Amino acid sequence: MHWWASIAGVVLILLVLMDAFETVVLPRRIRRSFFRISSRFYKRTWRLWTRAGLRIKSPNRREGFLAYYGPLSLFPLLGFWALGLIVGFACVQYGLGEHLTLGNEKITFWKVLYLSGQTLFTLGYGDITPSNAAARALAVTEAGMGFAFLGVVIGYLPVIYNSFAAREIEISLLDARAGSPPSAAAFLGRLGCCPEQTVLDEIFRDWERWCADLLSSHISYPVLVFFRSQHPNQSWLSAVTVMLDVTSLIMTGVKGIHPDQAKLTFAMARHAVVDLSQVVNADYSPHDADRLSAADLARLRTELVRNGVTLSIAQNDGVDAPVQLAQLRMLYEPYVYALSRRLLMTLPPWIATDHKKDNWQGGPWDRAIQARALEHPGRATDEHF
Repeated sequence: MHWWASIAGVVLILLVLMDAFETVVLPRRIRRSFFRISSRFYKRTWRLWTRAGLRIKSPNRREGFLAYYGPLSLFPLLGFWALGLIVGFACVQYGLGEHLTLGNEKITFWKVLYLSGQTLFTLGYGDITPSNAAARALAVTEAGMGFAFLGVVIGYLPVIYNSFAAREIEISLLDARAGSPPSAAAFLGRLGCCPEQTVLDEIFRDWERWCADLLSSHISYPVLVFFRSQHPNQSWLSAVTVMLDVTSLIMTGVKGIHPDQAKLTFAMARHAVVDLSQVVNADYSPHDADRLSAADLARLRTELVRNGVTLSIAQNDGVDAPVQLAQLRMLYEPYVYALSRRLLMTLPPWIATDHKKDNWQGGPWDRAIQARALEHPGRATDEHF
C-alpha cells in the first residue's frame, strides 16, 4: 500500500475544502495567505492579465479587456477546486489499493485518477471498481462531495451577480448627479439649486448603506473587487472616492449645510476603502500625486460659488479650512491611490477639466437624429407631436 499517497491526498483535499469554505461560505476577510489556493490564483492571474492589458493602447479597449477578468476568473478557480479534489481522492484511492478493472488490466495511478474523476462527477461507468470496504466508502464520499460541489457552483454564481447588480444601481444613479466620470464639484454644483438639508442627508444615507454593502459583499466575495462597471468612465472605486471627496468638503464647511450625516458617510466610506485595499494586497506609496492642488482648490471654490455653493474659508475648531481638508484627504487618498494602482482603475478628479456629456445624454442615433433635424427642421417637430 502506498500510504504516503493517501496522506498527500488527505492534505490536498483538506486544503481545497478549506479554501472553498473560506471563499464561498465564510463572510470575513482571511488574513492568512499561505496555502490559500484562491489568494495565489488571483494574485498570479491578475498580474498576468494586467500585463497583457497594459499593452492595449486604446483606453476603452483596455477597459473592456480588463472587464473580462472578474467573470472569467470564476471558472478556472472552480476548475482548480474540482481538479484538486479529483487528484486528492485519487491519491487516497491509490494508497488504499485493491481495485478491479474490466479485462484485468494493471491498476496504475492514471487509472485511479480516471476513477476519481468519474466518481466526483457521478458518471459511474463501472469499468473500474474498488474492491475493499475502505475504497468503496471513499468512493461514496467522493460522489457525495461531487453533488455538494455542484450545489456550491449553482449557488455561488447567482450570489456573485446579484451582489454586482446591487452595487451598480447606485453607481448608475451617480451619473446624473455627479457626471461621467463623477467629480465632487459636479455633485455639489448640481445640488446648488436645491441645497435642502433633508435632500442631501437622504442621499448621504443611501451612500452610507451602499458603502456598508460594498464592504460586506466584497469582503465575503473578493472576486467582486475585479468586476468592473458597464461604462468605462465609471467604477465602484470612483464612486466611493467621490463620496469621500464630497463628504470631506461638507465636513470642512459648506454654508447652510450641517455635516452630521456627512461624517457618518465619510466614516463608512473610509472603512470600505481601507479594508478593501487589504483584500487586494495593495501597496502604499509615498510618491502619489496631489489630487487637489492649491490652484485646483481655488478653481473648485469659484466653480461651486457659480452654482450657489459656498465653501468655508474661516477657522473650524481652530483649524483653517484648507488644512482641515488636507487632513481629511490624508485619511483616505493613500488607500484609493493604492487601489487604483492595483486594479488599474482611474480615480475621479475633484473638478472636471473637460466637460463631456453624461452617459445618459449619449446615444448611438444622436448624430443621425441631429443631421435629420438640420435637414428637415419642421418635420421632426411635426412627427413628434
